[in-house]
Amino acid sequence: MPTDEELFSKQYYSIGDVANMFRMNPSLIRTWTNEFDGMLQPKKNKKGDRYFRPDDVKTLHLIYHLIRVRKFTLEGARDHLKQQKKKTEKQFAVIQSLQQFRTFLLELKASL
Repeated sequence: MPTDEELFSKQYYSIGDVANMFRMNPSLIRTWTNEFDGMLQPKKNKKGDRYFRPDDVKTLHLIYHLIRVRKFTLEGARDHLKQQKKKTEKQFAVIQSLQQFRTFLLELKASL
């Protein structure tokens, strides 16, 4: 997953770009877009292709974390985000920071 700085370097990401970021099929991204309608609102062109803003990608990353890492069901993740989105975003930000710090420490250890 790109850093926030890299993520916000583009205004829109195609569904293929987003699928590559998460190493998932575009069909799963489409499913999640339909399941989390209202939380994810990608722009569509005249052909119907979806284009995601950086904020949508961050929300998808949060959904990915809830479903794939914390093993929530689709319904459970949707309810959790509706009730506690701000709290979940803060917890997720802390987890990401700790993972980045861990990666840094492992790289530092390997270089010694």
